[in-house]
Amino acid sequence: MNALSLHGLSKVYDNGVEALKGIDLQVEQGDFFALLGPNGAGKTTAIGIVTSLINKTAGSVEIFGHDLDRETEKAKSCIGLVPQEVNFNQFEKVFEILTNQAGFYGLPLKLASKRAESHLRDLQLWDKRDEIARNLSGGMKRRLMIARALVHRPPLLILDEPTAGVDIEIRRSMWEFMRKINSEGTTIILTTHYLEEAESLCRNIAIIDAGTIIEHDRMSRLLRRLSMETFVLDVERALPEVVSIDGYVTRRVDSHTLEVDKPQDRNVNEIFELLSKKGIRAGSMRNKASRLEELFMNMVDNKMTERQ
Repeated sequence: MNALSLHGLSKVYDNGVEALKGIDLQVEQGDFFALLGPNGAGKTTAIGIVTSLINKTAGSVEIFGHDLDRETEKAKSCIGLVPQEVNFNQFEKVFEILTNQAGFYGLPLKLASKRAESHLRDLQLWDKRDEIARNLSGGMKRRLMIARALVHRPPLLILDEPTAGVDIEIRRSMWEFMRKINSEGTTIILTTHYLEEAESLCRNIAIIDAGTIIEHDRMSRLLRRLSMETFVLDVERALPEVVSIDGYVTRRVDSHTLEVDKPQDRNVNEIFELLSKKGIRAGSMRNKASRLEELFMNMVDNKMTERQ
């Protein structure tokens, strides 16, 4: 069974803007799925329709087999949503936000309290349980929204830019929590502008642009399309003004940093060997940026060219 099935989904706003153009999309149960696209591509509209915040123009939505039009309450109960903007009562205490949310789904207080404690501990917020929510940091508020979305144990969690504005340490701890709940069976749909995040977490991906799905594939297959990887090397001694390596494109960033473009069919160890022959010793090496970002931009650029 699919966790989510969209068939011919379209949305035309009153001002004539066609935000979705009859998209078809399936997300398998248990998947960690990325829905990516530039601003205005249709991501937020699609999520709004799935979560009943926006009325569709045409098409159908099924959530774990429940038609959103005919079985609205059953379909909605399967979803936990973490929106982009903070939307809880900031004058409530943290613990009360979770237990009140559980009450909306009919959970008795004892069970609601048990789940609230579990999620607050998992998300490192237990010591803030009696704090007024407005006093939390931005990262804590993001984690609180995840806890609130999960308190009724939905089988589908939709994360709309969940780590926007969160520092890298908190972001990575949130990644670990997302991996944990996904491994336990929760299907996750993620939208993000941090393409590194999607590459690290997600197994399947759809890219939407101008209201149309332009790509839907496994993450691994998409990444294999790239012919080049860029590595950043931090070197121990000052680099000469010009550094060249046979068979590679190199760029001197500063006196101790070198970028090297490596074809996929070349062994990364060869870079170290060739630099060593030139008396250059690298102390560390890392991927420059998300390979997915390069692929994403190429796809969007190609589609823009086709429409012109």
